Order: sequence, then C-alpha cells, then structure tokens
Amino acid sequence: MVEPVNKIRFMIKSLEEFKIYNLSLELSDEIWKALLKWNHFDKDTIGKQLVRSADSISANLSEGLGRFHTKEFINFCYYARGSLFETKTWLTKVKSRNLMEETASEKLLNDIEVLCKMLNSFIDTLKPPKS
Repeated sequence: MVEPVNKIRFMIKSLEEFKIYNLSLELSDEIWKALLKWNHFDKDTIGKQLVRSADSISANLSEGLGRFHTKEFINFCYYARGSLFETKTWLTKVKSRNLMEETASEKLLNDIEVLCKMLNSFIDTLKPPKS
C-alpha cells in the first residue's frame, strides 16, 4: 500500500514552513544576485546553467510537497538533491574560473553542504522504517 503524504502534512503545515525549501530559495536568490554582475559570455555559458540548477532545488521540493503520496514526495526530494549536486558542480567551476570572489563562492558551497545534509536527513525521516 502506498502511503499518503499525511505524515509530511503533519511535519510541514505549509510550503512557507518548510525550512529546507526556504533555504534553497535564499541560495538561488544569492546566486542570482551575484550573476547579475557577470559579463554576457559568463552569464550565457555557466550562469544560465547555475541559475537553472539552483532554482530547480526549491521547485522540486515544492512540487513534491504538492503530491499525494509519500513515495512521490521522496522522489522529488531526490530530484532536488540532484539539482543541489549540479549547483555544487557549477559553483565549483565558478570558483576555479575566478568568476566570483573566493569568499562568496566558498560561502555558497558551504550553504550547499548544509542544505545537502538537511535534505538527506529529511529524506531519511520520510522513508518507512526497515523491518
């Protein structure tokens, strides 16, 4: 039997209360603001990919929360985690190509590590207990 999202609804009453979602929104907004200063070539190559992957984190979390079954929500959390890893890859390229001040890129990479740990822990709470 597939379990409805009732357990999640008990934990998260609204999207605005979903801390991981809110932190991922903040991350993507920080990235967006930093990229506004880039030249056209940098925005067109790495910038667009970075913004898309960062925006996809919160988009997948919100879509998953709107689903009926827990398994669907977990699946969208995995998509969000994939987007988080992709964002980390793009930020690593940003850092190695000196497209952002090192302290700014380090801060964003640290934020990603924190988000990743939080998301992994959250996914673990959603999984049914092993027998």
